Amino acid sequence: MSPDLTRYALAAAARGWHVFPLVVGGKVPPQRFDRWEERATTDPEVIRRWWSKPFNIGIACGPSRLVVLDLDKPKQKEGASPPPPFDLPGVTDGADAMALVCERAGQPFPTWETFQVSTRRGGIHLYYAAPPDGPELRNTEGDKGNGLGWLIDTRAAGGYVVAPGSFVDLPDGTGPYEVVYNAAPAPLPPWLSKRLSTPPRQAATPLRLELPRDRRGAFLHAAINGELAKLAAAPLGQRNRTLYLAATALGQLVAGGALDEQEVKDLLGQGGVDAGLTPSETRLTIASGLKNGARRPRALAA
Repeated sequence: MSPDLTRYALAAAARGWHVFPLVVGGKVPPQRFDRWEERATTDPEVIRRWWSKPFNIGIACGPSRLVVLDLDKPKQKEGASPPPPFDLPGVTDGADAMALVCERAGQPFPTWETFQVSTRRGGIHLYYAAPPDGPELRNTEGDKGNGLGWLIDTRAAGGYVVAPGSFVDLPDGTGPYEVVYNAAPAPLPPWLSKRLSTPPRQAATPLRLELPRDRRGAFLHAAINGELAKLAAAPLGQRNRTLYLAATALGQLVAGGALDEQEVKDLLGQGGVDAGLTPSETRLTIASGLKNGARRPRALAA
């Protein structure tokens, strides 16, 4: 058993935070551990069983009702100079960039009187309680369109954070995740909640694949459009799983040689983003689903 990590996982669960295993030294779930958001738990018995083996700890933000502000440090390969509009004197990391976002919004910095965790590269995770009502908040990434800005990520529904007690050893940084301020998560400021709200969903992407005009092509056309329609109609909290199931179903056809893998990735990738998922979670979910589907190839008669 890994008593220290078990203790950390139980402590998180005692706060009502849903935990699940991450690989030793890493930030991703074990290969066999799919549907991590559904399987994340607060059950002490399950936690003790899972952490009888050496695992890092992930906290699923959605079921835990958390929004985590991830203020990072620049990676060495990226350089320390921020891009416009953050290329100003005194802006050197995510915390500085967040202060600038607040200043430009005419709002105070979100309170530091909240649960805080230092990350492996010197950044900080600030935990906030998700709004009890209003639109579901999803993950955002840096300055990639849906984000707050340079080196500022958020993790909410559909996302997770590496929990305290974990140790990550990766090429871009090595170190522990440690509690630096132990307090109950403060409510997420309303202005920030509004800023992070998912934009209106777009219509599903039109079919772009060139398919044969025969019975086989008609079946593939219906299969692809059917999965995209399910994804477009998926309710809040079910979009990631719906994307995973779509990638699994189409992955069977890819493995059987009926569909091109890259074209399926492109279609589902756009569909996931249109549904309100972030590009990174969309890519990871599609890859996982295609891999699962490849276990049961499905060939079609010509």
